[in-house]
Amino acid sequence: MPSYKDEERSSWYCKFYYTDWTGIRKTKMKRGFKTKKEAAAWEREFLEKQQGTPDMSFQALYDLYMEDMEHRLKTSTMKPKRYLFMHHIVPFFKDKPINQITPADIRKWQNKIMKAGLKETSQRQVYNQLNAILNYAVKYYDLPKNPCKVTGSIGKLKAGRVDFWTPGDFKLFEAKIDDITLKTAFNTLYYTGVRCGELLALSPEDIDLKSNTISISKTYHRHDQNDVITSPKTAGSTRLITIPPFLTDYLKNYIGMNYGIGPKDRLFQITRYKLSICLKEACAASGIKPIRIHDIRHSHVSLLIEMGFSPYLIAERIGDSVDMVNNIYGHLYPNKHNEVANKLQELVSK
Repeated sequence: MPSYKDEERSSWYCKFYYTDWTGIRKTKMKRGFKTKKEAAAWEREFLEKQQGTPDMSFQALYDLYMEDMEHRLKTSTMKPKRYLFMHHIVPFFKDKPINQITPADIRKWQNKIMKAGLKETSQRQVYNQLNAILNYAVKYYDLPKNPCKVTGSIGKLKAGRVDFWTPGDFKLFEAKIDDITLKTAFNTLYYTGVRCGELLALSPEDIDLKSNTISISKTYHRHDQNDVITSPKTAGSTRLITIPPFLTDYLKNYIGMNYGIGPKDRLFQITRYKLSICLKEACAASGIKPIRIHDIRHSHVSLLIEMGFSPYLIAERIGDSVDMVNNIYGHLYPNKHNEVANKLQELVSK
């Protein structure tokens, strides 16, 4: 793999032939390397990706995998996926040929992840990414087997308990918010259970003030300092939510205050980060326990469970499956445990 010195630019470059996937022979040149070694390494990695063989480096596999996934997954999904790989997986396996990764290597990596102080749910998320890319290599690049099948997983799928606010908590919280945009946003989150991205994608035309409904058909996220609007998280996330009249009045007043906003413009011209900062400050001022933005969704579902609504109706309202409601959101308010004990006592007493 010859590399060449670019005397004019005081750098190195590589120039070589390769055969693409259609069988056509092509020339490839890449400039701007600081050292001859860097130029040779780039050429080697490029050829490994073209050949797609089991002896390619993990870095080459990662590049192929991410390029493929970018056509199949949303930007909002790719961003955390890329973060987990670059911070917790690629640095460990980067230069190792994928067919030389052994169960012992996976075990050493798992030990490193467990010592890193990540939550058990985060450990499982990182492990799942490694397992997925090696399964991808087995399926598409002739890797004989996935060594993760031998070691098994680490961490937990979900936390044992989710945090939420009672209506009393929320009243104390919102009393400490003066900004009308933030106050309206948090009321909409708490009394509809919409995801944060769904809230930030709302436009005036999504809200029917006469029928007291909100139409959820898109989600919002930031990518490379740009606003990005895509379809919701899942097909079931597209839905029509009926809201109470007091929330309709809240939204009506807020829309009326925004004179220059168009029917298709984003109603809440804020970011998730601003919501998080406001949440943190209002929690500190009110003295209630801080929770995540997503936990406000948990709070809404918990409230509906407390009010006696069925998992099926709740699933329709929040755009999730019934199983998801039962498995993740099916927790009880604190006083429910006492109610169970009291009912059992009454039964035995009779």
